Amino acid sequence: MSNVRIVFVEKKQGFNVEAQSLLKDFKENLGIANLENVRLVNKYIIPEINEEYYKKSLHTIFSELTVDKVYESDLPISQGEVAFGVEYLPGQYDQRADSASECLSLLTAEDKIEIKSAKIIILKGNLLKGEIEKIKDYYINPVDSREVDIKSTDLSQAPSIPKDVQILNGFINKDVNELKEFHKELGLAMSIDDLVMIQDYFKEEKREPTITEIKVIDTYWSDHCRHTTFSTVLEDVHIEEGTYTAPIRTSYDKYLKAREFVYGDKQKNKTLMDIAVIAMKELRKRGKLEALDISEEINACSINVKVETNKGTEDYLVMFKNETHNHPTEIEPFGGAATCLGGAIRDPLSGRTYVYQAMRVTGAADPIVPVEDTLEGKLPQRKIVLGAAHGYSSYGNQIGLATGQVQELYHPNYMAKRMEVGAVIAAAPKENVVREEPSLGDVIILLGGRTGRDGVGGATGSSKEHTVDSLSECGAEVQKGNAPTERKLQRLFRNPKVAKMIKRCNDFGAGGVSVAIGELCRGLDIDLDKVTKKYEGLDGTELAVSESQERMAVVVTKENADEFIRLSNEENLEATLVANVTDTDRLRLYWRGKNIVDLKRTFLDTNGATQKTEVTVKNPVVYPYEVKDVNVKDEWVNNLKKLNVASQQGLSERFDATIGGGTVLMPFGGKYQKTPQDGMAAKIPVLNGESKEASIMTFGCNPELGTWSPYHMAYYAVIESVTKLACMGGNFRKAYLTFQEYFEKLGKDSSRWGKPFAALLGAYEVQMALEIAAIGGKDSMSGSFGDLDVPPTLVSFAVGVEKAAKVVSAEFKEAGSKLVMLLTEKNEDGTINIEKYKKNLDVLYRLSQEGKVLAASALKYGGASEAITKMALGNKIGAEVENLTKEELFGFNYGCAILEVKSDVNVADEFKECLYKEIGKTIGKASIVSREYDMDLDLSDLQTAYEEKLTKVYEIKTDDVNEKVETPLFEAKSYASPKIKIAKPKVVIPVFPGNNCEYDCARAFEKQGAEVSQVVFRNITKEALNDSIERLAKEIDSAQILMIPGGFSAGDEPDGSGKFIANALRNERIANSVMELLKNRDGLALGICNGFQALIKLGLVPYGEIVDIKEDMATLTYNNINRHMSSIVRTRVTSNKSPWFSEVKAGDIHSVAISHGEGRFVAPESLIKELIANGQVATQYVDLEGNVSLNMPFNPNGSMFGIEGITSPDGRVLGKMGHSERVGENVYKNIPGDFDQKIFESGVKYFK
Repeated sequence: MSNVRIVFVEKKQGFNVEAQSLLKDFKENLGIANLENVRLVNKYIIPEINEEYYKKSLHTIFSELTVDKVYESDLPISQGEVAFGVEYLPGQYDQRADSASECLSLLTAEDKIEIKSAKIIILKGNLLKGEIEKIKDYYINPVDSREVDIKSTDLSQAPSIPKDVQILNGFINKDVNELKEFHKELGLAMSIDDLVMIQDYFKEEKREPTITEIKVIDTYWSDHCRHTTFSTVLEDVHIEEGTYTAPIRTSYDKYLKAREFVYGDKQKNKTLMDIAVIAMKELRKRGKLEALDISEEINACSINVKVETNKGTEDYLVMFKNETHNHPTEIEPFGGAATCLGGAIRDPLSGRTYVYQAMRVTGAADPIVPVEDTLEGKLPQRKIVLGAAHGYSSYGNQIGLATGQVQELYHPNYMAKRMEVGAVIAAAPKENVVREEPSLGDVIILLGGRTGRDGVGGATGSSKEHTVDSLSECGAEVQKGNAPTERKLQRLFRNPKVAKMIKRCNDFGAGGVSVAIGELCRGLDIDLDKVTKKYEGLDGTELAVSESQERMAVVVTKENADEFIRLSNEENLEATLVANVTDTDRLRLYWRGKNIVDLKRTFLDTNGATQKTEVTVKNPVVYPYEVKDVNVKDEWVNNLKKLNVASQQGLSERFDATIGGGTVLMPFGGKYQKTPQDGMAAKIPVLNGESKEASIMTFGCNPELGTWSPYHMAYYAVIESVTKLACMGGNFRKAYLTFQEYFEKLGKDSSRWGKPFAALLGAYEVQMALEIAAIGGKDSMSGSFGDLDVPPTLVSFAVGVEKAAKVVSAEFKEAGSKLVMLLTEKNEDGTINIEKYKKNLDVLYRLSQEGKVLAASALKYGGASEAITKMALGNKIGAEVENLTKEELFGFNYGCAILEVKSDVNVADEFKECLYKEIGKTIGKASIVSREYDMDLDLSDLQTAYEEKLTKVYEIKTDDVNEKVETPLFEAKSYASPKIKIAKPKVVIPVFPGNNCEYDCARAFEKQGAEVSQVVFRNITKEALNDSIERLAKEIDSAQILMIPGGFSAGDEPDGSGKFIANALRNERIANSVMELLKNRDGLALGICNGFQALIKLGLVPYGEIVDIKEDMATLTYNNINRHMSSIVRTRVTSNKSPWFSEVKAGDIHSVAISHGEGRFVAPESLIKELIANGQVATQYVDLEGNVSLNMPFNPNGSMFGIEGITSPDGRVLGKMGHSERVGENVYKNIPGDFDQKIFESGVKYFK
């Protein structure tokens, strides 16, 4: 196309972090020794636009003069270099191209135009053809990407006009063999028995089905949507005799008796699902589950909680949910893991609750194995684990969800298929959640993202086992997520007015329109022509079944429809009326005015043909995990190097742990931030003020035990999760559980069915003994690849609510404390004495409430030695230990725990009701000492052993820079002040697409007495965009403070942060209002993180003006470690010249949360020195001694001169990376430091 432009953008030397990372990856992990250099170039294909706009966009959207080189039309490739291009497959969501288009629309003030992006990889070196192909095979995942000509100018996605939906003539007359051929031809997930049942149904209906009806039924009845495997009838159960099967038989007998109690004379099939839910049913019938919230809607686990807020005590619903995306993540790690979290969020969100914290638990084979050892048909484990970590963290970080714990479990059999689990927790005032039965005349509104072809087969595909062809055949089954859109849904549903309009809600998951809308009520007419589409060309079947991310279906009364759509549009969301509630008891879908689906609800509700199976439980072999006679000193070190014990800090830090400002415990505690916590805790969020209650969530799982005995694996998964909850200060008696089951494809083999059967009985046994229940869960039964099966896995999640002030962390607090180990009494059959275990936990809870337990940690994979070491590392407080056996030190001892109790506690008296032993004390020396084993291990050496194993995959830090930075303090003598004083200054906070810190910033300003106005910047139409520009300008005209919050503006794309915000503020109308505020009305401006990135791209810092950016100006670019960094850092106030720092002194040191991928401050040294001299370097990263640092972990991004924040010349504009707004009572309890920089207090006082 002659009117198409091509732009190539390449990072300059020193900024090419990603290219250098690829060079290292290819050389080290692919063994390409002759590779000398890698260049990474972003390519954009841009349709014809006005020349002026094009020139402006070159260096404000597609590149930055400070960090990029730009080539128009031709890309220079030197002799000795070879290049190849990579682009997403048609239909895959490309956030980079989409964000570029959104930014361009800001310049043109027109509707979005289609832009395409690609990556060009340029290799230099004496490379063999086979080596180049090896790099391509490693880099290009055929599931979502393809190689493309680097000179391609193809921008068209010309849709073909779809044909009418096919009627399957002859279907009802096919014989069994013809049905089998039909089944194979369509690649259906259902069974042949299901297909025969469908044939019989259409014979009764006296008509042939449409292809859409077959696909809809296949989706409805898939294992993913209807738990087909878990609903299979269990007939003959055979449990082999043996020591370790004796408790299984006992539990099975208890289950049978429970059925009699729960169902009475009612006929109910024995199924895996029934075993999974029977504890909840029995305990509820016995009146035990007092907080359980029961409703017709089943969105997520839901409990009633009393929350103490500024308004007093309020009734809240707390919801939690676990979701798995094993199949999608196995074949497309980034998209699969991202949408795992997206799907988990939408379940409680559809229950009208606000999701505020997430946990990620994954299963992988060894990620360190050489790439060449990868099985045919598989991606390398390294590529899977890194891609999945990037996908999940990218989605969570963008949507603004704190991830409180990240844990990867390793087992060689996860080579069959990865486990990717996301668990989330949410809350809302109970009065906001209205649940009513849909009635005739009600309407269904679809809101959020659009439908595309990329989601076809999501449900049915995830229900199939993985084969060698999956990578090349499953591209359409995995979507990319669009987190900023889901953030908008979060904001919308948090509005009480919106929430109270919703009678019933369902999220769009793997089943698409047919399931998401189809499940809302019994009778429905759905108009597929009204379903919003990503592009034209989709036929009726695709519109009916395509998986859809970031969208919801809601039932509202017809009278409320227009208002609901208006409020949705106010949040920059598309909303469309697509269906009507009927009294037909049929699901009917229309396309092009024709009825293409017309199915009886009673037929759909059968969930297909009844499946039956026999069950055989094998007797486990002799327990294989006894600790051998080892040298304790050597084993202590070696134990820390085991994959399931080694540090995962380099993984965890990729996930924002502090967004929302309610994180009670950081994932790694102590002064040195090295002690991993037993779970996660966060304050229950309220829109105004703060709450005193915190939720606690923990998990338990050891897949190693699953390969020995699934019963004991699940038994101890529940024990582990509950013990961890108790160690964190939770009351196990008020805990609620949810399970994640992950097993092989079961087929017809009764012994394979015996594995989940036994596991669920193991979990049932503990639930009943503790009188707590799993009130939800998720099963995934497709973990097979050829002859390889995943280890039998049940992950138990435990949830409780306690006062945030009473939550206990894991790191040792002080020298001289007593160390106590809570013990379990083990039975011959591999179980423990539960009554004594319960007594232990009761005492632990009492002592935690009384403040006598300073630290606690449950024993995990690595035994007592793991727990003691990790507890010691956080504050470098050592331990002198005694009275510990080798089995206790290194074996599996689930249910046991290490406690640090105050030195004045009378252990014998306080623990007299417990099974325990006193095992030593904490010491000031940074060592683990044992006279018994003649051992004195330095904590620094132990930390090295602990961190070295996985650092090749999950890098913890960059190489140190041996350079000292001396920056003089700048102490202000006086401060500028406004001409007119205002008692309640107004703060305007624009909410751009991708921002996620607006709630935190608003809370911080309101706490100081400011009035806050949040302005959602809407751009879904040209009219909305122009209206937003005018509205934001007017709000700035009436405000005293402009606050640009953090987040990921347009996903930090295209290839750079803050571009969308910067381009919006460059709009002449808005820019004039900003400069009027700063220059003529003595106003202030503050930008944090993403806001700082926007300010620096505008020139407002350091120049105080909106200027055209030049090459020699300051910028913020990618962290040196080439990944997101989330932690607590220490910053020094180097200058308090700014009004924003009027309440602190130069030299003050604060602890502050950081969470960013592009925070490295870079500028010419001459400019930096000028800023220092002028007092414009406001804050710098410092080490534990208060010295400015260039090195991690103190300087998390590699900023020059350790610069964290700078100001305009007059100090009125401040930009900083650290999230000073994320503070509150009982937040970050396990990190010492002063977290209040008084920035918001200073900013408000400036006007008083």
